[in-house]
Amino acid sequence: MNKSLIYFLVMIMTFTSYAQNIEVCSTCSITSIKKAIVQASAFDTITVKKGNYKEHDIIINKPLTIIGENHPIIDGELKGEIITIISDSVTIDGFFLINVGTSYTEDYAAIRVRRSKNFVIQNIVLEKLFFGIYIEKSSYGKVFHNKIIGDAVQEYNSGNGIQLWYSSHIQIENNYIEHVRDGIYLEFSDDCIIKNNVSTENLRYGLHFMFSNNDIYQNNTFENNGAGVAVMFSKKIKMLNNTFKENWGTASYGMLLKEINDAEIIGNTFKENTIGINIEGSNRIIYKNNNFMNNGWAIKVRGACYTNQFIENNFLYNSFDIAYNSKVNDNIFDGNYWSNYTGYDLDKDGVGDIPYRPVKLFSYIVNRTPETIILLRSMFIDIIDFSEKVSPVFTPDDLLDNHPLTKKITW
Repeated sequence: MNKSLIYFLVMIMTFTSYAQNIEVCSTCSITSIKKAIVQASAFDTITVKKGNYKEHDIIINKPLTIIGENHPIIDGELKGEIITIISDSVTIDGFFLINVGTSYTEDYAAIRVRRSKNFVIQNIVLEKLFFGIYIEKSSYGKVFHNKIIGDAVQEYNSGNGIQLWYSSHIQIENNYIEHVRDGIYLEFSDDCIIKNNVSTENLRYGLHFMFSNNDIYQNNTFENNGAGVAVMFSKKIKMLNNTFKENWGTASYGMLLKEINDAEIIGNTFKENTIGINIEGSNRIIYKNNNFMNNGWAIKVRGACYTNQFIENNFLYNSFDIAYNSKVNDNIFDGNYWSNYTGYDLDKDGVGDIPYRPVKLFSYIVNRTPETIILLRSMFIDIIDFSEKVSPVFTPDDLLDNHPLTKKITW
């Protein structure tokens, strides 16, 4: 074993063997969290009893565990940031934070983590906030089981629930976020796991990330957000078993993909969105085992999307399954179930004998002239769709599912 590592472990064991517990309460010898931090030694535990503590600009500059008993309230009185962590190995557990200051020049947060490693933020309730939890230039942290309730009305004067900036190896799990600008926002943050969160009723996006690679988003629910989820300018992303639901609006979608490459989108449910997935400039992505249910458009392909694979997905009762704005196609559609498929299966092998053409001429027309949507259920539209199906002129003639399934796929 490396000598420096042995020395580090010995130092930690030495510190922890002498670690003390400091209590904070209105009748204790220490009545404020700030004073407790000043008096504490590295690796001590500070226990804050139930009560109301009017404090802000609490700086945690040494390794500490700070635990709230029965969710004591820390009231920032709208004066600025409440807690800032600038040390490694800090745990904050079990508080109710309210009244973060609002500023048009500073991104005040209820809890800010700056240049820290091995931190834990858990069991925190945040209300009346600007930004919730803001993590910058930090790594190997955990943000677990927090509840973030904002009251955002307009984007320009509201912040995000959980924000990562230039951070890596962060786990964000089992959080509930609502009524902020973006529920979860990542920028230049790699190798993160976002799992089992609910992000709902946010002004803009349930999840928004840019320039972030090798991340995993799994088992989250993004419901009734302004524009759903935006995934931009990133690569090697895995989006697994998430639910995108009821993201409705003239410019809304379950998920936007822009300049995304070499990703996996597997096992997700897109239900009752204006657009299930809106794709632009995204390549080499595997879409597999997803359910697209009762959306306006299941998938809109805007252009510059190449060598993608749409395999073994269910397309169920969408107004349009696929919209495509180009005659060039090298994407693969194979082995999907399409509820609008009207072909037959004479050999009863579960695969339709006639290929399915998922792009309808009317979808092409609506893309260019949105007002024509009022004709959606007319017989005239059925006729022009049939004619395009027989002899494609406007839609890609090679965009076919050659093995359409005749029964809904179950996993």
